[in-house]
Amino acid sequence: SQLPDPAIEDQGKEYIRPILNKYAAVCVRCPGYGTRTNTVVLIDSEGQVTFTERNMIDADVNQWQTSTYEFKLHS
Repeated sequence: SQLPDPAIEDQGKEYIRPILNKYAAVCVRCPGYGTRTNTVVLIDSEGQVTFTERNMIDADVNQWQTSTYEFKLHS
């Protein structure tokens, strides 16, 4: 949904479109290539930050470690 420059999309549409769709996904899973980490940063109107990161363990798609950090931004 968030593909790169439209000029790139027009070049070899039949070939490039499936590749761009595959690698532009939120979670990429392809042989030898894919998403290993997901990060979410939330900041509320009072400057409270919640930073959560999920990391794949030993390249095993069934094992993930999640870490969350919370802190307040300085004004």
